[in-house]
Amino acid sequence: MKTYLLISFFSAILLPVWAQGDLPYEARYFVNAAGDSLPYRILFPEGYEEPGQDYPLLLFLHGAGERGQDNESQLTHGARTIADSISHYPAIVVFPQCKKEGYWAEIERTAEGFSYIFRESPNPNLHLVMALLDELLATERVDTNRLYLGGLSMGGFGTFELLARRPQTFAAAFPICGGGLPLLAPLYAPHVAMWIFHGAQDQVVPVAESREVYEALKQAGAAVKYTAYPEARHNSWDNAFAEPGLFNWLFSQRKTD
Repeated sequence: MKTYLLISFFSAILLPVWAQGDLPYEARYFVNAAGDSLPYRILFPEGYEEPGQDYPLLLFLHGAGERGQDNESQLTHGARTIADSISHYPAIVVFPQCKKEGYWAEIERTAEGFSYIFRESPNPNLHLVMALLDELLATERVDTNRLYLGGLSMGGFGTFELLARRPQTFAAAFPICGGGLPLLAPLYAPHVAMWIFHGAQDQVVPVAESREVYEALKQAGAAVKYTAYPEARHNSWDNAFAEPGLFNWLFSQRKTD
């Protein structure tokens, strides 16, 4: 049986450096008032410099293997596909990078699966992501009715956690091979369209981690889709990013409340 420790439901400079390689993401660092820094990459749509239009924003949380301080590894999975997509769906895209020993969500592996800890305040890594998002909303031309969230593996867990902490912020989200606390699903179920992905043969994060949140979201009346790839293992992000309808679905979602 999984264990859940639910402690409480609820209770902020940019240093630009140009992206290396052939991925067109600009490298930046967000630094909060306490001096804590968060490396991140950002991609703006063509014509962004021209005034008069607000754009959707997609925030993507990477997995544990891409942690660090190089401000590059977080682009390993999905960044190229997403960059290609914004030629059809103009948007601002943001890839923050978690510290090497950090996590987006507080989880512990157990013999039965994972144990979740949901505290009144997020852990420092997710707290920085939330502060970065607030900064971008205040300084960039963002359509606040079209904020999107995605993540894979550790970032999938972070996606579910961030939705619970900001339940009315995002129009849509797509967690891949992650998991979350089903008890929190009713917080964001009425507000966010979701498409959950997982590999049925996942040897790292059992498919039940996604399925149980999906069932809780359905029960809470969420607009949610669930795709389990029968032969896929943990790298089901390859399958998810190859879904022909993913970005059309994502960028068609708008907040209605």
